[in-house]
Amino acid sequence: MTDPADNLETYLVGGAVRDRLLGIEVQDRDWVVVGATAEAMLERGFTPVGDDFPVFLHPRSGEQYALARQERKTARGYRGFKINSDPGITLQQDLQRRDLTINAIAMDAAGNLIDPFGGARDLERRLLRHISPAFAEDPVRVLRVARFRARLADRGFTVHADTRRLMARMVEAGEVDALQPQRVWQELHGALLQPGTAVFIEELRACGALAKILPEVDALFGVPQPAEHHPEIDTGRHTLLTLDAAHRLSDDPRVIFAALVHDLGKALTPRAQWPSHRGHERRGLAAVAAVCERLHAPAKYRKLALTVCEFHLHHHRLRELKPATALDLLEKLDAFRQPENAQLFALACTADLRGRTGMQDIDCPQAALLAEYHRAALAVDAGAVAAEVAGESAGDSAGDSAGESTGDSTVAPDRRAGAKIKQQLRRRRIAAIAAVKSRTAAEAAAA
Repeated sequence: MTDPADNLETYLVGGAVRDRLLGIEVQDRDWVVVGATAEAMLERGFTPVGDDFPVFLHPRSGEQYALARQERKTARGYRGFKINSDPGITLQQDLQRRDLTINAIAMDAAGNLIDPFGGARDLERRLLRHISPAFAEDPVRVLRVARFRARLADRGFTVHADTRRLMARMVEAGEVDALQPQRVWQELHGALLQPGTAVFIEELRACGALAKILPEVDALFGVPQPAEHHPEIDTGRHTLLTLDAAHRLSDDPRVIFAALVHDLGKALTPRAQWPSHRGHERRGLAAVAAVCERLHAPAKYRKLALTVCEFHLHHHRLRELKPATALDLLEKLDAFRQPENAQLFALACTADLRGRTGMQDIDCPQAALLAEYHRAALAVDAGAVAAEVAGESAGDSAGDSAGESTGDSTVAPDRRAGAKIKQQLRRRRIAAIAAVKSRTAAEAAAA
């Protein structure tokens, strides 16, 4: 069967070439097509993608084929470009519009590299370097460079000094201010999926972009904490260590995001109270909510982040909590309808405990204890409790027709039964947690 791409001048480009040279498994393959028109692509059965760029999907492989193009800046922000995809655009002209040299390497059908800007050499030198001053035309590139460094941090990549200075000038010129919140979230989310999220934050801070994009996080740097609990002292440094700890514990981006924003309240502590931060958990809720609203963070990210912010000290003091308070925590987590919430919460809180200088490997029994409390409370049979209450209600109403003679005619019998079920279920769950608390306390004393 004839391939629709046959007889087209195509080159493998971008991340597929870069990752292949780095020995990283290639996930997606993108192609550039030189000398073709949109009409010719449509005639071959390719499907156009979007309206802004001449990009098409292969009818069988689904891979992206983009016409070689140039971009000319026409307005501020990342959307202010005019696209030229004339068939006369050369491969080198297309590569030149890209952000970094390591992303501007092409490969032909024979496996030969076309590398006009030294990207292969920069891969060897572990450098992230911009191609030309045109880099400054797209503010998203500031975030992309930070994200690339986060992705490749474990391979020793750094940002070239000239590129970092250019990024700082872009921030000073207000280019980053024009970024749409959804695009910021998209890049941040990409960084949350990489083990180097802390590196992403550091890189944004180095060029001044963090203060524009996540000012609530930027404000944590320079805020002291008590040295006896936080040997690293600086709250911003603690946040970076917490991100690293979170990645060692989980690859769920909700956990990483909660770790990022869990201590935002410390930036709001009055200076006169430093280094103490009493009440920072509740003080930080408005800041976390503001970040989530501004960036349009999905509800599941927002919910976990707010819960971790408000209750991470409950987790740390779990052994000291009364059984009723521990049950309140599980209910706040909605852990009976969504059991995974308790585990995600515990992971983020454990990252907080381990995100301290010299404490990255400390034992954190609180997570296991919360899991035991959760299992014990879940083991209480709600159906059996409901049946028992129903039986009691039937007996109570045997000599009393529907409750009219009780003086409580404003409350229907089924509502009273529902309230009794909830009350009895809570009592039994508290008792189950209390039993675990007593047992584990005795085991700890005997150890």
